[in-house]
Amino acid sequence: MAGQRDYYEVLGVPRDASAPDIKKAFRQLAMKYHPDKNPGDKQAEASFKEVAEAYEVLADAEKRSVYDRYGHSGLRGAGMNSGFGSPEDVFVNLGDIFEELLGGGRRGGGGRRGPRRGADLEYPLNLDFLEAAKGCTKEIQYPKHAPCEPCNGSGAARGSQPVTCSTCGGAGEVTQVQVFLRIRTTCPTCQGQGRIVKERCTSCSGSGRTRVMEKLSVKVPAGVDDGMKIRHPGRGDLGDPGGSAGDLYVTIHVAAHEFFHREGVNVLSTIPVGYPTACLGGELTVTTIEGEERLVVPAGTPSGKVFTLRGKGIPSLNGHGRGDQLVQVVVAVPTSLSAREEEILRELATLHDEKVSEKKSGWFKEMLKSITS
Repeated sequence: MAGQRDYYEVLGVPRDASAPDIKKAFRQLAMKYHPDKNPGDKQAEASFKEVAEAYEVLADAEKRSVYDRYGHSGLRGAGMNSGFGSPEDVFVNLGDIFEELLGGGRRGGGGRRGPRRGADLEYPLNLDFLEAAKGCTKEIQYPKHAPCEPCNGSGAARGSQPVTCSTCGGAGEVTQVQVFLRIRTTCPTCQGQGRIVKERCTSCSGSGRTRVMEKLSVKVPAGVDDGMKIRHPGRGDLGDPGGSAGDLYVTIHVAAHEFFHREGVNVLSTIPVGYPTACLGGELTVTTIEGEERLVVPAGTPSGKVFTLRGKGIPSLNGHGRGDQLVQVVVAVPTSLSAREEEILRELATLHDEKVSEKKSGWFKEMLKSITS
């Protein structure tokens, strides 16, 4: 989006910052802008979300690589959109990080932990070179958990309902007092759910979930590269009752091409050219990812010369422009010659005062004569 700040600037670290440096910067800024330290301060809340967004990208090696190459638009094009609608979204999505860095994921460490979010899932999607370059739509199927239909995801047997946990009173947490410290921990009875299923559903054994095969239409944007991930929010595994589902990450695997080779947004290819065309000039037909193109070869072109076809490469993920195709011409050397071709080449060698091998055919005939005589 317009005006979105650079993530390295947000965290105040250089572009070559190490993972520990990024984590340290995030910890300091998250503590500074934490909602509990700035109650009612909308600017601090916005900064808190911005810092969390920057950390989520730069702490992930794959996301950071895409961001370094293509910026914010590249993340959107690859389905790696980041952003949090509220501080609570930050705590839900980065809960484990806050427990490690800030000593507790929830605001102020108070209130119930709430239902756990579902696990993120990953699906490997194999594409050929042109599918990745030009974009495509793929239908996939993957296993995940869905709410059990007989109990509607409650885990309770038909006609019964879960009851409030008597240990924590439905809070999902218990408080332990140690000298002057009050420590909140997950309730050992209900495991943080705040409720207990006494009569379990026989279909799901009280888990409230069942295994299904999920179908999804994946739109692959033009220009994706090997190893990139396309994020589908909420299409991951089922969370605890009342908790949000995880995300699905479709990991792109691009097969090698027999003719094209990719470097960034540029496409490299090699094409043979005959010796006469290299010397006298001519035209070649070059295959690109979008079809055939005409290439004019000037007279005196050396073997290995690289020509550039502007705008015939890979589309940029940010939607602006595309790369080039770099065509290297290599003079083709015939492995066999007709008598006339050999004669012409020997005349050319004489003109250039070059010493070439004698005719093998004459030598072979003389050898045969000596053997048969």
